[in-house]
Amino acid sequence: MTKKNYLIGKAEELTELAPPPKMNPPGGSLYSVQESIKRLKPHFTAVSEELEKYDDELCPRDYAVTKVTLHPSYIAKGHFPKRLLREMGVRSIGSKASEVRPDRWTRKGEPEESPTTSLFVAGKRQQIQEFGRKLTNFSDDTPGADDIHKVWSIECVAPEQKVKAGLGSEPIAFEAGLQLIPGGSSEFIKSSFLAYAKKLGFEPSEEMSISVANLWFVPLIGDETKLRDLAKYSFVRVVRPMPVLRTFVPVVRSMAVPSPINLPIEPPIAEDVRVAILDGGMPQQNVLSRWVRDYRVSDANAADHPDGPPHGVGVTSAFLFGPIKPGTTPERPYAYVDHHRVLDENIAKEDRFELYRTLNHIEDILLSRQYEFINLSLGPDLSIEDDEIHAWTSLIDSYLADGDTFLTVAAGNNGQADSLLQLDRVQVPSDCVNAIAVGASDSMASTWARAPYSAVGPGRAPGRVKPDLLAFGGATSDYFHVTGADSSPTLVPQQGTSFAAPYALRKAVGVRALMGHAVSPLAIKSLMINAAHCNGLDQKEVGWGKVPDDVSELIESPDGVARILYQGELLPGKYLRVPLPIPNSGVNGKVKIKATCCFSTPVDPQDTSMYTKAGVEISWSPRPGKKESFFQQVKVATEAELRRDAAKWESVLHADKSKLGSSLDEPCFELHYMARDGGGAIDGSKAPTIKYAFVVTLEAPKHKEIFSDILKSYSQVLTELQPRVSVPTQIRT
Repeated sequence: MTKKNYLIGKAEELTELAPPPKMNPPGGSLYSVQESIKRLKPHFTAVSEELEKYDDELCPRDYAVTKVTLHPSYIAKGHFPKRLLREMGVRSIGSKASEVRPDRWTRKGEPEESPTTSLFVAGKRQQIQEFGRKLTNFSDDTPGADDIHKVWSIECVAPEQKVKAGLGSEPIAFEAGLQLIPGGSSEFIKSSFLAYAKKLGFEPSEEMSISVANLWFVPLIGDETKLRDLAKYSFVRVVRPMPVLRTFVPVVRSMAVPSPINLPIEPPIAEDVRVAILDGGMPQQNVLSRWVRDYRVSDANAADHPDGPPHGVGVTSAFLFGPIKPGTTPERPYAYVDHHRVLDENIAKEDRFELYRTLNHIEDILLSRQYEFINLSLGPDLSIEDDEIHAWTSLIDSYLADGDTFLTVAAGNNGQADSLLQLDRVQVPSDCVNAIAVGASDSMASTWARAPYSAVGPGRAPGRVKPDLLAFGGATSDYFHVTGADSSPTLVPQQGTSFAAPYALRKAVGVRALMGHAVSPLAIKSLMINAAHCNGLDQKEVGWGKVPDDVSELIESPDGVARILYQGELLPGKYLRVPLPIPNSGVNGKVKIKATCCFSTPVDPQDTSMYTKAGVEISWSPRPGKKESFFQQVKVATEAELRRDAAKWESVLHADKSKLGSSLDEPCFELHYMARDGGGAIDGSKAPTIKYAFVVTLEAPKHKEIFSDILKSYSQVLTELQPRVSVPTQIRT
């Protein structure tokens, strides 16, 4: 029997720190100080007059929030105008993407409408007004003068800009998002807002509020005609209708059919993998109980939602067995699973705050750090927006920032909603940059396409490629069969991203169960993206592609293929040289190089256009002294986003390139980790290290022994990572 080849590991042992490249000195200013003053003076005058009109109750302790929009040519982290903000006496408390048409720019040609960044800054009204009066006396030597050309405009934020459209006429529930001042106590802002909201007749629920970074989300009930007045409060960033949670109603109603299912009798392949399904619960008696190690309810005082247990059993079945073919015995599970009921009858009672209660339940589980693998097939019934990040997204992302948890999220079943209104985009929290958003394919055959109901991208930048992956989720012509919620074996035909997501998680857990802890969660994510296929379909529909149904395709290197894995940590500001190992004798014929880099990142939820705190630039050299493009980020970002530097801050980079083997001589990549905080540069000593995984697959059809030849050439460093248990002969589900 021919020996199977798996993964080439320990490739991080080849890496070494490299000296930084020579940097070009920054260009001169587009404007003189006096030209900038001439443009900005009327803006400061208007802001001062507007601030004077504000009632004191809108500005706690005289603090007010204004919006400073940067010139499109000065939006990189190194241009952050911190000296000017210091002289103004204000703090940056958030940002969002915006567009302006400058009168001049650093590019060639006539200026055009360009993306930029608007900063929300907080300071005392008196100080802002005083700075506006002093502006006339600015000179080149005045502190902050070297930043003034970076500012395009300053203005107050109109309440209409904070209130989301499409509100109903009846008193319903809303959520308000407030920006707080970082680095100190903001209780005076919270208490002042609560008092103001109550004065307007709103009923805020402080005990259900959620804080993420310096954002504070508070649910409240009141009259929608008073929302504009509520939005006048200076620290309010957004007010919107309280989204409802996605229901458990399937894409198509299906009936359980009696079926002589013979479920496997063997225990799972691995017993040391901790997995959790967060869903709608399970009945006390069900056919999956032998594989459910622990069952918990987050609210013991609430009963099940009527549709919760059938959905919970279906999702759990999808993880344990994948799609079950009628008349067959499914493969044994890879691992035991814990099921947490985080959604209950309160959603059926139209409890408007159930969205926040459910998120609190999820936070408790993430906070416990019990699990490396989690599936979430529920969330707000809300398509993502470009200018605001929801509490669900920001809170979950913050708990995943250490890279130790692999979390799959169902992208949503709204793929047939109005595309002009972008209601078909992936739903919250699929826009998490540290999670894996999973859409659904309509088939397991090679002719697969996106299932029509599956939500589409793009995501928000950064995080532009969403969904991350597709997995089979069922279709009317090819159902995804799961076990029913009865105590006797039944099969239920289903379809939905709710089942695609746990099916994708099954593959990830399969890699861990077979390969052990030598392969990190980030490495598993990289392996899945590296092996995904797009079938020639638009990235907006399929993300990085459909993950293979056969888990062996993630861990095996067939003839003519070498799959190389690097894992480790990146130091802020440092350049890491990453040699690509090839045989000492070279590579025969043409070689396709597929490279995938995934890293975890802390987030700044108050800075929507600068959400990720970490970015990685990767350069490629096929031979010493020669650099070529590899990760062409224009595939991920629009030209506008490239101009605002967003593509550098994506947490996943994936590309491929074909080369003649003879053109490779000491080939290498170079990874540069950039750190930022609040959109501005941060000292490397203050930024954290981040975990990364880098997978490179070499496909050389004319070099059948490339795998073993690489290991022979690097026998003192590299090693083959082999399964710790026998790989099942058929592991397609």
